[in-house]
Amino acid sequence: MESKPMKLHRTLVFAVTETLKAIFSGGMYADKAVEQALKQNSRFGSRDRRFIAENVYGMVRWWRLVNEATEATYRADYFNLFGTWLLIKGEALPDWEEFSFIDAAAVNERINELKTVRKIGESIPDWLDEMGSRELGEGWGKELHELNKEAEVVLRANTLKTTADDLQLQLRKSGIETKKDAAYPDALILLKRQHLQSLKEYEKGLFEVQDASSQLIAPYMELLQGMQVIDACAGAGGKSLHIAAMMKNKGNIISMDVEERKLTELQRRADRAGAKIIKTKKVNPQVVSQLKGSADRLLLDVPCSGLGVLRRNPDAKWKLSAEFIEEVKRTQQEIISNYSQMLRPGGIMVYATCSILPGENNEQVKLFLEKNKGFEFMEERNIMPSEGYDGFYMAKLRRNL
Repeated sequence: MESKPMKLHRTLVFAVTETLKAIFSGGMYADKAVEQALKQNSRFGSRDRRFIAENVYGMVRWWRLVNEATEATYRADYFNLFGTWLLIKGEALPDWEEFSFIDAAAVNERINELKTVRKIGESIPDWLDEMGSRELGEGWGKELHELNKEAEVVLRANTLKTTADDLQLQLRKSGIETKKDAAYPDALILLKRQHLQSLKEYEKGLFEVQDASSQLIAPYMELLQGMQVIDACAGAGGKSLHIAAMMKNKGNIISMDVEERKLTELQRRADRAGAKIIKTKKVNPQVVSQLKGSADRLLLDVPCSGLGVLRRNPDAKWKLSAEFIEEVKRTQQEIISNYSQMLRPGGIMVYATCSILPGENNEQVKLFLEKNKGFEFMEERNIMPSEGYDGFYMAKLRRNL
């Protein structure tokens, strides 16, 4: 039976196509472009906002398939591309003039043919399919398929102020339903995506949004109360906050980053969370030298390709390049070689990335250990997207000299 066209509103479709233009013609990141679109259309209700976000992210995720299934003549026409997207989703086209040039039967035939070619069917650039296949072998196809699923929203209960069980009950009273995962004791997974920052529970610092895989890093560090901990690539501080909670605000955490704005955001989040043991420092060679041999624990969550988090950042695959990944690997080696001097003898360093490529992960650790005989390998863990959450890598090293 032929499907009926879904009820569409031109205003919403126009918002989607204009947001896509900002991303693919204007070079904006998808999250910023969606945020801008929703701000410009503040009168949209929650259903409208969800329609815009879901369709923008969906088209970004499947951008290559959308383009190659569209007749070449019309690929510059974002309305036409949206028509192809509707067909990919299995929906019928509405009787609009904008879609009158689309031969739905021909497009559907192309879609079915293209889906048999992995790099097009899974919508990634040629070079990335080649790199993933080279580094992960037969496992690449499985992980790639998982990376094209929508990411779940995971919260971390801030145990400085509450527990996961108490937070779940409080959120339920606010109309937010969550589920638990026994492998992640502080995590709550949202059953339905929704805006969280206006919730009183968020304003009180009872939780942070943090993927379940990322929540494994702080426990991996073998933390004890009273320790001196350095989070040397802290960004906006999600892991620093988790470390503070695990240490029950007893000890010292120095959270460092090269970008001042991230440290400002980190301090704001720390204040809200009641994480009183965090101090921020902008990282530079002088600071690294001053802190030489001072850390009981050192976390290096280094810059990486981000291939493990494509579910939540699908536009990254269109902005990445093989050259960028080679450059970031050089940066990773510089960081682990230079920053490791901040660890004291007997201390433990955790090297982490949100990549699934061995070239950014265990191969970097091996290279470091070959050049730095004072460190010994303890263990490593690969967390793959097929396990249900973000792809992550972490390795634990001990400094002996």
